[in-house]
Amino acid sequence: MNFDIVIVGAGPSGLCFAQALAGCGLRIAIVERQHESQLANPVFDGREIALTHRSAQLMHTLGLWGRIDPSAISPLRDARVLNGPSLYAMNIDHRDSKKSELGYLISNQCIRKAAYEAVKSSPAITLLTEAQITTVTTDNAGAYLSLANGEQIQAQLLVAADSRFSETRRAMGIAATMHDFGKTMMVCVMEHSVPHHHVAWEWFDYGQTLALLPMNGMRSSVVITLPAADIQQLMTMSEADFNQDVAIRFKHRLGTMQLVSTRHAYPLVTAYASRIVAQRFALIGDAAVGMHPVTAHGFNFGLCSVEVLANEIKAAQARGGNIAATALLERYERKHRIRTRPLFIATHAIAKLYGDDSIPARLLRTVSLRIGNRIAPLKRAVAHMLTEAN
Repeated sequence: MNFDIVIVGAGPSGLCFAQALAGCGLRIAIVERQHESQLANPVFDGREIALTHRSAQLMHTLGLWGRIDPSAISPLRDARVLNGPSLYAMNIDHRDSKKSELGYLISNQCIRKAAYEAVKSSPAITLLTEAQITTVTTDNAGAYLSLANGEQIQAQLLVAADSRFSETRRAMGIAATMHDFGKTMMVCVMEHSVPHHHVAWEWFDYGQTLALLPMNGMRSSVVITLPAADIQQLMTMSEADFNQDVAIRFKHRLGTMQLVSTRHAYPLVTAYASRIVAQRFALIGDAAVGMHPVTAHGFNFGLCSVEVLANEIKAAQARGGNIAATALLERYERKHRIRTRPLFIATHAIAKLYGDDSIPARLLRTVSLRIGNRIAPLKRAVAHMLTEAN
């Protein structure tokens, strides 16, 4: 089988990348190990995705936004950063970004379904599901994949979008800086009796990190980060005990709390590829940059990689150029590194400081939060970073 571009991984980034190239005259294939029914009807996985204005605009352009029920899109109006048991918070106001909200919250399940439906509507995109890749190689002439069923695939360009633990990245001999924080995140949806007013919380409490992502109504996505053994206890608690435990963790600031979804746990591991491109090969999404969730930029950076690489390819295609040219791929890598590297490093520094419960670190955390809250230009810069408003 011959294609112009082959994408490994039918997650949101891989699907969005294929959709971004649909209609420009290229033959595109997506290789995915899951059954197509799992793509068509993705299950709830606990993850709610915070989208910037830039990401929302791109989803409009790709035809995804209109496929999502408006009631499933929750505005993120403001944000609060809390430290320890104190009620004092650094407040990031939507007015600092000159927008009516900082961003939007949409379930990963909804994004995956919308992306699948958009891709299925394009005759230029071929979905190869239940496909197990055995070998991956590239040379001056092309990129080559061998499947477990004996099929051979050839393309001009191979793009990996198969998670921060990318097997394709490893097969291409590209290393990644992986950092395991030794913690696990548990995510679920809870109803609560005290309204959230569409304000997101990032609460660096002592011994735990709590996040609250406001959904429409009296519901929120709750994220609790703890050592794996403690998360396992939360995962196996009875629902009644769990409700009481979480309400206590939030110090009853949200009133009574009631679990209304399944519970899901994920190891807290970040990744940054040492190279984002190679000969006729590129990484996008988490395969290129797997962010710490504290700044909620993971999928936003994934969409950024989609936009930048797709624009480079479409420009080359329009002028009859090589869509896998080394110079093209190097421009993509340079642009994506400039966009992601500073925040990736800053996020690690924040996570390290606010995950340290030593007395000096607690004092520094308190001081930095209060100073940050009083510097208006800094708050505006943070608001702009969170919104990515154009």
